[in-house]
Amino acid sequence: SQILRFGNLVIDLTRREVLLDEKPIALKPKEFELLLFLAHHRGQALSREFLLERVWGWEFSGNTRTVDVHIHWLREKIEADPANPTRIITVRGSGYRFEG
Repeated sequence: SQILRFGNLVIDLTRREVLLDEKPIALKPKEFELLLFLAHHRGQALSREFLLERVWGWEFSGNTRTVDVHIHWLREKIEADPANPTRIITVRGSGYRFEG
């Protein structure tokens, strides 16, 4: 199986499962896809527009606020302190960067 490990956060691609402290985290399909995309681009600042294009696709008719909402939901589930995130960092004026 393909597994990505970031300390106590594990993303199992084969099972489409995320574990935090060895406990499964319930993610919606788009949350999983977004987290996986961010993880594959660890350390890179990614714009909201780029994330929309790559995770939601060209056909998506929403706006970049959708990304912010999904990032918020992910932070609530994977950050020790969602108000002071250390895994998914906001890059002011640009977008987000996954640090693991």
